[in-house]
Amino acid sequence: MDTETTVVTPALPTISQSLSEIMKAVGAIAKKDKNTSQGFNFRGIDSVVNAVSPALQKHGVIVVPRVDDYSYETVEIGRNRTAMGHVKVKVTYAFIGQAGDAISATVVGEAMDSGDKATAKAMSVAFRTALLQALCLPTDEPDPDASSYERSSATDVLPASAVLDKISSARDNDSLGEVGKYITANKEGYPSQQLEIFRAKFVEAQTKLNPPALGEETNDTESTGVRA
Repeated sequence: MDTETTVVTPALPTISQSLSEIMKAVGAIAKKDKNTSQGFNFRGIDSVVNAVSPALQKHGVIVVPRVDDYSYETVEIGRNRTAMGHVKVKVTYAFIGQAGDAISATVVGEAMDSGDKATAKAMSVAFRTALLQALCLPTDEPDPDASSYERSSATDVLPASAVLDKISSARDNDSLGEVGKYITANKEGYPSQQLEIFRAKFVEAQTKLNPPALGEETNDTESTGVRA
């Protein structure tokens, strides 16, 4: 009698089944990163990826990003008007399973940086958000409203101390003249007493740069260009 053995190949799991198993495997992610400026702990992108990556590999799931929208602008932060790059990204992440089926998650990331890292930061925020929300990982990080930036308004002026620093640090007539133009253009933002202090310091700085000849007198208003 001939005997024929039939080998039954188990069906590959669907992406939803794989993600369910990944959720069980990962569980909660502890807050191991610390924000040194504000003193709170949080879960950074490395902590999240390090926790999720082994489970993704085990269950044969890959994640592919697609940037749907991107914007970049320069904003000024605080009274010192610090220039910051401000990036917003809208990214769709496709979670692709062993069978070739996929589930997509679209998230938005936003970040600021004074150098060239704003885009990288925004993409990291988006990826972390996609992993946390698509896998429903317990969230134990600060509320987004816990920290914020205050954009400078059109009427904000430099602190008086910063203006005095600029006057003192001017090394030539051109740079000193730029400070004088700023003071004149923004004089409505300072009390009259402060303008007088600016004027005195300006004359002092200009005298150091251009010592008057013996017997020569200086007209404060004309020499400084700072008009109350």
